[in-house]
Amino acid sequence: MAIEKLTGHSLENHSFSISYILDVESDIGEAQSRGAPRWGRGAREADSTHPGAMGGRQGSHELPLRLLVPTQFVGAIIGKEGLTIKNITKQTQSKVDIHRKENMGASEKAITIHSTPDGCSHACKMILEVMEKEAADTKTADEVPLKILAHNSLVGRLIGKEGRNLKKMEQDTGTKITISPLQDLTLYNQERTIMIRGGVEECCNAEVEIMKKLREAYENDVAALNLQASLIPGLNLSALGISSGLPVLSPAGAPHRGSSHHAAYNPFLVRPLPQEVVYLFIPTQAVGALIGKKGQHIKELARYAGASIKIAPSDNPDAPERMVIITGLPEAQFKAQGRIFGKLKEDNFFNAKEEVKLEAHIKVPAAAAGRVIGKGGKTVNELQNLTSAEVIVPRDQTPDENDEVFVKIIGHFFASQTAQRKIREIIQQVKHQEQKSQHGAATASQHTK
Repeated sequence: MAIEKLTGHSLENHSFSISYILDVESDIGEAQSRGAPRWGRGAREADSTHPGAMGGRQGSHELPLRLLVPTQFVGAIIGKEGLTIKNITKQTQSKVDIHRKENMGASEKAITIHSTPDGCSHACKMILEVMEKEAADTKTADEVPLKILAHNSLVGRLIGKEGRNLKKMEQDTGTKITISPLQDLTLYNQERTIMIRGGVEECCNAEVEIMKKLREAYENDVAALNLQASLIPGLNLSALGISSGLPVLSPAGAPHRGSSHHAAYNPFLVRPLPQEVVYLFIPTQAVGALIGKKGQHIKELARYAGASIKIAPSDNPDAPERMVIITGLPEAQFKAQGRIFGKLKEDNFFNAKEEVKLEAHIKVPAAAAGRVIGKGGKTVNELQNLTSAEVIVPRDQTPDENDEVFVKIIGHFFASQTAQRKIREIIQQVKHQEQKSQHGAATASQHTK
């Protein structure tokens, strides 16, 4: 059965992120943006009056460059009366935010640079040169490594399978690159620190290569999210921590920076939803990568998604696929399945030009199976056309002890998610109609007494 693509882009590794945009306007002056919402675009609009702001770039979805610098060098970067930072923003045509008021007393501060890729790299080099000079003048540090902050959802694609991408960057640039461990991540801090050691020129060359990879991954994610924002009715992407088409920023070390975050409206909390169970089939050779050393990766994934994730035992050791059983609310399903699809792509279990397409099974009441198919297969055909997923309701199934049967869904992540949500909607409609019928029958029975 032909599966139509939703877009001309290769929808690869559609990972997503829990992100917070701080309302801190770390300008060189004392003006602060107070009381602004901390979620979504309302956190802080681009300020065209800010030194170096690009007036024509406010609608851009360019991934900013995020640096982590020692607090002791922040004063030198700003300069007397702000002259140094003004010079940097003017020369590089960049908007530079120094988050110096977050978590007072911290040993490091984040800097966010908004500009073109070349503008970001130029500003980065100037900041690194200022720190090198300050370190030499004050003799406070023998070495000033360049530290870049990157969202965890992008880092896997930066590293590449078995670290090949990083190794090549190290060889090409003559630097040593290390990345902070997964254990440092928390629900509120999804950024990892990429530390580059070497001379100023070498570190800046490495920054160019690293950001090129990160931007490529980010642009793929934004394109996929924009495409899907309108295709999953009732699924509020921003409530899942997904910014639909807007750059997302996580403050480095948010929990220990003293920042408080306000929860967004969550449609899943309006009414209680039942736990959903999805049976996802992954390549057998990918099981070890999904589990991780001593089960670390699968535990982190379950904690992040808020779901139960179990690898079902295999009856046949030579089977090409293994079943992953995911139990959780719709939000948890979206997160868990998204990261599994992403993991398989990041670790190159699929070819670079190949979309990750997996088979998922969900159970539906036997009474609803006919509604999923529709008269003459009309509903299932419409589902396939809408979602680009292949949807199969095997015939002649024997219902299980709960009077349920399986529906198979095959497709890339967003196609599968859309199909799952549509099928769940059909199930809810059938149940609602049954309840109305039962209520109507009970009412009629009372009137006849």
